[in-house]
Amino acid sequence: MNYEVVMGLEVHVELATESKLFCSCSAKFGADANENVCPACAGMPGMPAVTNKRAVELGIAAALVTNSKITEVMSFDKKNYFYPDLPTGYQITQLYAPICTNGSVEIETTAGKKIITLKQIHIEEDAGKLVHDHRTGTTLVDFNRTSVPLTEIVSNPDFRTADEVVAYLEKLRSLLSFAGVSDCKMQEGSMRCDVNISVREAGSSQLGTRTEIKNMNSLKAIVRAIEYESQRHIDALSTGSEVLVQETRRWDDNKGETFSMRGKENATDYRYFPNPELMPVRIDAAWIEAVRNELPESAADKFARMTGEMGLSEYDSRIITGSKNLSAIFDETLRFFNRPKDVVNWINGELLSIAGGDNKGSDDINIDCERFARLIGLVDSNTINRTIGKELLVKVLKDGIDPEAYIAEHQLGNITDTGFLEQLADEALAENEPSVKEYLEGNQKVIGFLVGQIMRKAEKKADPKAVNELVQKKLSALH
Repeated sequence: MNYEVVMGLEVHVELATESKLFCSCSAKFGADANENVCPACAGMPGMPAVTNKRAVELGIAAALVTNSKITEVMSFDKKNYFYPDLPTGYQITQLYAPICTNGSVEIETTAGKKIITLKQIHIEEDAGKLVHDHRTGTTLVDFNRTSVPLTEIVSNPDFRTADEVVAYLEKLRSLLSFAGVSDCKMQEGSMRCDVNISVREAGSSQLGTRTEIKNMNSLKAIVRAIEYESQRHIDALSTGSEVLVQETRRWDDNKGETFSMRGKENATDYRYFPNPELMPVRIDAAWIEAVRNELPESAADKFARMTGEMGLSEYDSRIITGSKNLSAIFDETLRFFNRPKDVVNWINGELLSIAGGDNKGSDDINIDCERFARLIGLVDSNTINRTIGKELLVKVLKDGIDPEAYIAEHQLGNITDTGFLEQLADEALAENEPSVKEYLEGNQKVIGFLVGQIMRKAEKKADPKAVNELVQKKLSALH
C-alpha cells in the first residue's frame, strides 16, 4: 500500500527588538542567568504589562513579506497551561485576533515551485529556560528569555516531503532576516520549528493521526526527525505494530528517534481567554505603509540586481543572498572597493574558506569591511600577490590588522626589481636542469614547478603571472 506524509509547521522566530515584549528588560541573547529580569517579566503582582511597539512593527513586516492579511485590531490572550518556566504560570499570546492571517510563501525544490499557505502569524512571549542538574537532582530556572517577543508562523498542512520543509524554512529565514524581523539564528534558538506530521493512504482526503515533534533548531535534525517519524507511522499502519495516538514528541538526535512527551492538547486544554490587562492595538493603513517603506531590499531583489545590473553569475549571487550577514559584508565592502566581481570572488572563495576552517558559518563572520576592501585593492594593484593577500586576509579577519602597515613592517610588497627576478630565474633554471630538459622535450607542465621554485626563492613576494612570463621567455630562448 502506498502512503502519503502530510505535514504542517509551527515556526517560532524571535523578533529583533532591543527589549522584551511587555517590559524594558534587554532581549539580548547570551547574558548571564537571570541578568535581564525585572518585576514585570518576573510576574510580580501589580506590575502592568506594556506592549512593545517595535515588536508590533516587526510583526507587520513579517506579515508583509509573507503576503498575509493584517488584522485591523489585534489583541492578546492568556494561554493557561502549566509553564514551569513562566513565572505567571500562563503565556501571553494571540488566538482570537492575531496580527495577520492567510499568508503564503513560494518555495522551490527539485520537484519545482510550490505555494505554502499560512493559517496565521501571531505574536507571543517566549518562555524561560529550565536547567536540569542531574548531580543534585534539582532544576534551576533562567528567566532571561521570559517575555522575549516571538512570532509564531503557523502553516496549513501543505508539506509532503522533507525537501519541501527545508526549502520553506530556508525561504522563511531569508525573508525574515533580510526584512530585519529576526536574525533567525537556529543555533541560538531564535528560529525553532515544531513539525505536525501524519500519514494516510495515498489518494485519501482524510488526515491520519497527528503527532507533533517539538522545538527543533537544526535543518539536519528536522530532516532526520521527519524521516524517522513518518516511517514509524507507516510501520504502525501497515503492520499494526503499535496504535498511533495524538501526542507531542521530542527528537533525540543522538539516538535518532522520537519519544513521547505528553498527550497532544487541543485548544480547549489551553483555556484561552482575552487578556484584560493589555489594550487591543489598532493597525491602520498609514502604519502599515510606514513599515513597508522602511523594509530593506529583499534577497530576491538583491539577487536580481546582482545578476542583472552587476553582471554576476547566478551561483555567486545565490551564495551572497543566502545570508543576510554575507550580503551586508558584500554591500559594505563595495562602498570602499566598487568592483563587484572581485569582491564576490574574495567573499565566496577566501573569506568563506577561512571561516569554514574555523567551523564558522556565513552568519558568524565579523570583519572590518574597509580593511577587507583595501586588501583586495592591494592585490588588484599588484602591490602584493594573491598568495600573500590570502595570508593577510586571515590576519585582517582574526586580528584586525591594518594591511598597508603590516605589509610595510614585514616587507611583503611584490618585488619590482626586474634584474633581481632575472637573477632568481637563472638560479632556478640552473638548479633544475632535468626539469628544463623535460620542457625542451615537450613537457609543458614543468613550467609550474619552475615558477614555484622562483617564488620560493622570492619568499612568495613576486607576481606569479610576471614570473610565469619570465620563465617562458627564458625557456623559449633555449630552443
